Amino acid sequence: MATARVLLRRGLLPGHRPRAAATARLLLAQTHSSLSESAKPKRLKTFSIYRWNPDRPESPQMQEYEVDLNECGPMVLDALLKIKNEVDPSLTFRRSCREGICGSCAMNINGDNGLACLTKIPAAESAAAAMITPLPHMFVVKDLVVDMTNFYGQYKSVEPWLKRKDPPPGMGKEVPQSKQSWMGCTSVSSALAAAPRVPATGGTPRHTLARRLSSTPIGGYKIVGTSTRRSGSRQ
Repeated sequence: MATARVLLRRGLLPGHRPRAAATARLLLAQTHSSLSESAKPKRLKTFSIYRWNPDRPESPQMQEYEVDLNECGPMVLDALLKIKNEVDPSLTFRRSCREGICGSCAMNINGDNGLACLTKIPAAESAAAAMITPLPHMFVVKDLVVDMTNFYGQYKSVEPWLKRKDPPPGMGKEVPQSKQSWMGCTSVSSALAAAPRVPATGGTPRHTLARRLSSTPIGGYKIVGTSTRRSGSRQ
């Protein structure tokens, strides 16, 4: 048995190939893979991004960046992250879940409000640069970051939460719930998560909320972009 183990380690046992040959094949395959990847023509895409720094007196400007789509993910957020990580660390924008839920990466992409994590990068074959600007009608904090204070204040004034018709049995105390009612809440949450997305439109948050609630069968909605009208906006 010991002799067989030695022969096996040395690759001399009949029916077994040497490890060196397997390693050589692996290295050869990796070399071919790297060569084939390097042989691919670059798919360069130009992104024209709104830049403004409050610490500098210069006016806002559009700055262009080139990204090889062969080395980037398919979404606009992937391109922004690649630019920030590898080209220009000063580029500022919000992002969080990357799942189209939180709405942090909402911005204006080629004239349409949307989430960068859900918006695909336009084809590299198109000559026009992809234009990315902050959400319109809102004050710009820096680059693609806008001030959401006014929007959240108006949204809170709408009071978009469920209200009891009768007062709770004890003010300031938790109301006990049965397992059936708790399971019902869980089902509603699942249904809300599956509700169709309704793009935000102009108008006040009260009007926008009414349109979203009336457009889904169960009153569920999911924020895709925000567009509150505000006079005297910076952008």
